[in-house]
Amino acid sequence: MDVNMVAQFISRAVLQGTPLLYGATGEIITEKSGNLNLGIPGIMYIGAISGVIGGFFYQNSGSEVVPFLAVLIPLLCCLLGSLLTSLLYCFLTITLKANQNVTGLAITTFGVGFGNFFGGSLIKILKSDVPYLSLVKIAKAFKTTFDFGSDMGVFGKIFLSYGFMVYLAIIIAVISGFVLKRTKIGLHLRAVGENPATADAAGISVNTYKYLATCIGGMIAGLGGLFYIMDYSNGIWSNNGFGDRGWLAIAIVIFSIWKPGLSIVSSYLFGALYILFNYINVPMAYLPLIQMLPYVVTIIVLIGTSVRKKRENQPPQSLGLTYFREER
Repeated sequence: MDVNMVAQFISRAVLQGTPLLYGATGEIITEKSGNLNLGIPGIMYIGAISGVIGGFFYQNSGSEVVPFLAVLIPLLCCLLGSLLTSLLYCFLTITLKANQNVTGLAITTFGVGFGNFFGGSLIKILKSDVPYLSLVKIAKAFKTTFDFGSDMGVFGKIFLSYGFMVYLAIIIAVISGFVLKRTKIGLHLRAVGENPATADAAGISVNTYKYLATCIGGMIAGLGGLFYIMDYSNGIWSNNGFGDRGWLAIAIVIFSIWKPGLSIVSSYLFGALYILFNYINVPMAYLPLIQMLPYVVTIIVLIGTSVRKKRENQPPQSLGLTYFREER
């Protein structure tokens, strides 16, 4: 591949990996509190459709689309939808002590159904002949790039050719890593995830940290769904169009050994594997094998994680376990 082709490949890998980065960062924060939220794919789906609903009614309000509001309204709707879904998960697993695995899977099933129902309803409102919804004016605001990026050649293509949500994902991951490792809040959160009984005895409010971490993580993950629709897909919503990215985001959490900084590299690596088949010449008979690479790597990661010996590379000790204060 020539230089321009390499630059195009890297930029597309970044776009493909950004939803995974949002999902992985959100799940890392959640899992650091001891909550295993397998509802992340559903939360990403609800975050996407919530932003689409807000953007749809604003775009079709009859008034001129103002770029600031075109970004703000879907963004707030996305965060609200993701927050409410995360609160539902917290209420069931923390307050009612429901099984985290079952609850997460139920949230994912609910999220996909919720998105498809309201997505289909909006398409019917438009009386469209095509099975998708287009928010081109809203997407244009999300995809606004640096004006000077196009004048900087390959460097501009690789680093300065994206909408603001790509850079926001990296900033959130870096800040999350700093907070988890370098602040008192991060120390308390990790203590809750490792041994909630000891944290509780030390005066740390276990339920408060679990609620906050899970809700903040859910909202961050929801932004991944919004990015996929508004930026990567150019404002096009189609039912079941999000694919399995939510599950890959959860796999990236393990791949990055629960470190937000490493999740940046991991997400873009998976993004590159996702699109690799478009850039290499192989016989058609072998093409499915190339397309399977992200999932093969996921299996290898899971196997590799199971044989790691270092404690710092292991998940939080109480991950997925319900905390009963009376047993302290």
